[in-house]
Amino acid sequence: MLRSNAEIRRRIDALGPWFHNMELAGVETAPDHFLGNYPLNKWRKFADAIPADLSGKAVLDIGCNAGFYSIEMKRRGAGRVLGIDFDEAYLAQARFAAEIADCDIEFQQLSVYDVGALREKFDIVLFMGVLYHLRHPLLALDLIREHVAGDLMIFQSMQRGSIELPALDENYPFSTHDLFDRPEFPKLHFVEHRYADDPTNWWIPNRACTEAMLRSAGFEIVLHPEQEVYFCRAAGEPAGGGAVYPSKGPLHD
Repeated sequence: MLRSNAEIRRRIDALGPWFHNMELAGVETAPDHFLGNYPLNKWRKFADAIPADLSGKAVLDIGCNAGFYSIEMKRRGAGRVLGIDFDEAYLAQARFAAEIADCDIEFQQLSVYDVGALREKFDIVLFMGVLYHLRHPLLALDLIREHVAGDLMIFQSMQRGSIELPALDENYPFSTHDLFDRPEFPKLHFVEHRYADDPTNWWIPNRACTEAMLRSAGFEIVLHPEQEVYFCRAAGEPAGGGAVYPSKGPLHD
């Protein structure tokens, strides 16, 4: 159904605020974004590393927000694109954006912790800008590796601290202390209250930590096309046995 620019503008405003600035039939969703034209400016830094033809590929976009990356995958011909997010407000934005872009994309309200319920492996998993919003980030990576990552995962996380990669031994004696004072040692900074006015910014890794977590979850980093973006392939088994499923305690009749 054709919509006028005025109608699209009214619908965008009604669905706002938007975190993804997207151009829907010439109308921007978040033209005053504090990160500029985001996520388009991020996408342009690594888009060329993704095949231009994704025909027949199944894509899962975890934490899809308003669907920017889901739409870009569909525009490259992906056979099936599924976007999931726990926030129904974001999903409403994504459904509208996909409608205006004339892209056949499925969206579901689902947490990353529940990806096992999909019972499906995907050729490409997008896990962009989600890790640092999670209370249990390594568990999320383990679950993705176990349940949905069939081949390639495209990962992005905000990073702070050192960008150096230290040469580390596999083991150190208990008496070692100074190692942990080195800024390049893998660190996952914990935010108790807020960062950038966002109470869901729980963890911020440095570069060494990001890469170590990916390896620990059973991913091989095959490409690093942008400072925060990693292309990974499922390889080997996760350290420590992988995903842990906490017991809910004894059942009582």
